[in-house]
Amino acid sequence: MHPRSTSKPSARAASGRRQADDPAARGPCTGPRGQPASLPHLVLVDDEPDVRSTVREYLELHGFRVTEAEDAARFRQLVEAGGEFDLVILDSAMPGEDGLSLARFLRETTDLPMIMLTAAGEVVDRIIGLEMGADDYVAKPFDLRELLSRIKAVLRRAEGGSAAATAAGKEVPFGELRVDLEGRKLFDAVGDEVTLTAMEFDLLKAFVENPNRVLSRDQLLDLAHHRRWEPFDRSIDIRVGRLRKKVEQDPRKPTLIKTVHGVGYVYAPRDSRDGGHN
Repeated sequence: MHPRSTSKPSARAASGRRQADDPAARGPCTGPRGQPASLPHLVLVDDEPDVRSTVREYLELHGFRVTEAEDAARFRQLVEAGGEFDLVILDSAMPGEDGLSLARFLRETTDLPMIMLTAAGEVVDRIIGLEMGADDYVAKPFDLRELLSRIKAVLRRAEGGSAAATAAGKEVPFGELRVDLEGRKLFDAVGDEVTLTAMEFDLLKAFVENPNRVLSRDQLLDLAHHRRWEPFDRSIDIRVGRLRKKVEQDPRKPTLIKTVHGVGYVYAPRDSRDGGHN
């Protein structure tokens, strides 16, 4: 697995910059605490020392390199130093710049996979986190085994996209855009890549492979390999809304991904004038 750089403009390109005195930004041979750099490298941003210590020790026992950041300022220092990571775990509520603001910054500059840590019952934080581009969330207090499972699932999706990107992809039209199914990429009308998270691409792929078929929320959860979301969680609606902003000419009046009220969504390759869809 190749770490993703969080530096602009390309999250997948190595920045080549390191600070020799910063163990969190060492070169490719040695990782933090002397661990092999070939291990997946995570960064944990949380203001609670006990949480950081417990999570780091647990994840290191399960084959990960973990760099700690006590706040957003420290994380930004790691980014500016050219630190390369495979995934970031963000606490949504921190003093100063919170995790939601940091999530927005990350999505504007990188495709780095992201898991949000939210307080139990803070539904608003979960929704905003997903809208900011988080790939998943875990509510505090959490079981370390659940966090580990979600980390592995997000990394599998992201790594699958990276591996497939090396192959010559089969491109299919999606409105005025083109989807490279094997390379897991989306291109606009002039050929520029449209940045998608791993989950957004899984959702797009589900629509592309099922044209003119009404898909319920449960079916989309299955097709997008995200069945662990709670049955009454409206994360699919949030993600469809985010995807529409990237593929529709007017997300408020979608012509590609239409709502079937009371059922789910349908991808209509041809503009439908059925009044039941919008």
